[in-house]
Amino acid sequence: MAVTMEWESRLGRRLRVRDLFILSTVVEAGSMAKGARRLAMSQPSVSEAITNLEHILRVRLLDRGPKGIAPTMYADVLLRRSIAVFDELKQGVRDIEFLADPTVGEMTVGAHETAIGTLLPAIIERYAAKFPGVTVRVDSVASYGAALPPLRSRQFDLIINWFQPGQIDAEDDLKIEPLFEDPLVVACGPHSPWTRRRKINLAELVDEPWIMQARNTWNYMRLSEAFRAHGLAMPRASLVTHSLLLVVHFLANGPHLTAYPRFAVQRSGLRVLPVDLELRPWPVIVTTLRNRTLSPVVERFIECAREVTKSIACKPRGNPVHAWKL
Repeated sequence: MAVTMEWESRLGRRLRVRDLFILSTVVEAGSMAKGARRLAMSQPSVSEAITNLEHILRVRLLDRGPKGIAPTMYADVLLRRSIAVFDELKQGVRDIEFLADPTVGEMTVGAHETAIGTLLPAIIERYAAKFPGVTVRVDSVASYGAALPPLRSRQFDLIINWFQPGQIDAEDDLKIEPLFEDPLVVACGPHSPWTRRRKINLAELVDEPWIMQARNTWNYMRLSEAFRAHGLAMPRASLVTHSLLLVVHFLANGPHLTAYPRFAVQRSGLRVLPVDLELRPWPVIVTTLRNRTLSPVVERFIECAREVTKSIACKPRGNPVHAWKL
């Protein structure tokens, strides 16, 4: 039988956020007793709160057994939606704190190591100069796709990264703002003899020692496309890595070449070689949740990102993100 509920007469007046928090804690703890200890409450009080929720919703939320409790499908749905409730309340408190003192607060950014090593320092420096009391937390992620679950679960306030086609799913819950376009270039160390050349044909570099990313990465696939377009086979990789630190080390101290986004290369002290790969640039994007109200702290961080990237020559043309998705 379908469960029909009236918000005004039942849920709106009787459903308490406190009870949702108790349910969340008990499910996370795995038992009523452990949940009560975490909440510093008596077990009967915890049981009463969950019973109250079940009575209001007219569904069973927990399956109780000798080994503890397990959430029912109704509890799973309720708790998944409750993440947004708790997050918005927390954001509301942060907004109030910010309005009372606009120089304090905290936020969390998810980014790949490449962005952390090149783009983020300039943004954070500008932001810290304006809002020195704000704590900015930065978490490294393996890829843009790997950053989406923490964003959706509100662990990240935003993601800054080079956008790679195919990494955004069909769900329309993401708000994506392109900052600039960054072309893929061939790079070497500052002491490489290749830096003395004004023009280089890609065929001349086939036998050089290359540092590449894994075959399933967009970087590798685009470089492979460039070699194929010139009727060339891909060079053999002497080192395969995602680490910008390793790339910079070996290029600065040896004869290696690599393919990397131009901005990351220039910020790392490497040299861009005059090789035309004839590839479409990558968009660098800021991603937030469309259905999440951003705090003033986060909004001002994005403003600083826009200011920093405004000086970068290759700006977005139209909407590059959607163009890539076609």
